[in-house]
Amino acid sequence: MKTKAKIKWTLDILMTAALFFLMGYQFWGESAHEWIGAGMLAAFAAHQVCNMSWYKSLFRGRYTPMRTLQCSVNILTLAAMLGLLYSGIVMSRHVFAFLPIGGGMALARRLHILGSYWGYLLMSLHLGLHWGMVLNLAVKNNMRQRKYRTAGFTAGLFIAAYGIYVFIKRDFPTYMFLRSEFVFLDYEESRLLFFLDYLGLMGLCIFVAHYGAKLVKRAGSGQKKDGR
Repeated sequence: MKTKAKIKWTLDILMTAALFFLMGYQFWGESAHEWIGAGMLAAFAAHQVCNMSWYKSLFRGRYTPMRTLQCSVNILTLAAMLGLLYSGIVMSRHVFAFLPIGGGMALARRLHILGSYWGYLLMSLHLGLHWGMVLNLAVKNNMRQRKYRTAGFTAGLFIAAYGIYVFIKRDFPTYMFLRSEFVFLDYEESRLLFFLDYLGLMGLCIFVAHYGAKLVKRAGSGQKKDGR
């Protein structure tokens, strides 16, 4: 893997891990939440700099189904992160408290909820679209690869099923569509169970994105054959 690709992949992992911990606000408190959030946004800014060539190529070339899918996820993730950036700065009481910002708290609170819940899912989907790279690095022997593919799919299926359960249990649709402007936080729940839930939810997104991308690629290949 080239150095630039390694940097981008590392930034992806750091941002997803940061957002993963940020979802557990009740365990770390306000100050830690803000500092981790600021670190995640710094990593996101660095990620955008590393991907300037992607922005320059947006209006060039043909949009295949796979390219359309990737661009859609990337642009939606960017929108979620920008919402978090704005709302985090407006609501800040520690990291950005020195800024002379007055008002806008109601809008910022809504954007923060939307950015957090959509952002977590979109970043997990983004990770899933590049999951093939992880598998290729983990399993290099072609003879063993078939066996591990089957085992990986089976494990992924069980994790995805658990992720669906978590998606419903954690009321994600309520916050994703802003049916409530106040997030319920259970300060007494087990940290282990909380993070297992969110790992399961991330696993669901990775599974959907990874195998969904395979189907999209096949559809794109089918279109090319029909067009010949």
